[in-house]
Amino acid sequence: MRTMMAADRTLMAWIRTAISLFGFSFAIYKILQELQDGGKILPHENTPRNVGIFLATMGTAGMVMGTIEYWFTLQELRNFQQFRLCRPPFIMAILMSMTGILLCIGIVTRLF
Repeated sequence: MRTMMAADRTLMAWIRTAISLFGFSFAIYKILQELQDGGKILPHENTPRNVGIFLATMGTAGMVMGTIEYWFTLQELRNFQQFRLCRPPFIMAILMSMTGILLCIGIVTRLF
């Protein structure tokens, strides 16, 4: 039971990190865009967009990797004890992973 709760806490840390990176990506994008609009010269014209995309993609990648790691941990733990796979952290992680993937797809399709 302790191992399962530790896995839950680890997954919740991944969720927290992903949410932070999503929010940080929008904040940095807006800050850099305001600096650029105010006359500050940035290394490239698309720097705000690229930094925002990078941070959103990193949050999504971390969330997906954390979810996959959690899934494998649950599969190993099921060899020793029976429990439901529909655990609240797992459901939240799947929702966050899908949200991140849709966010990245939306950003990329808007570029083209």
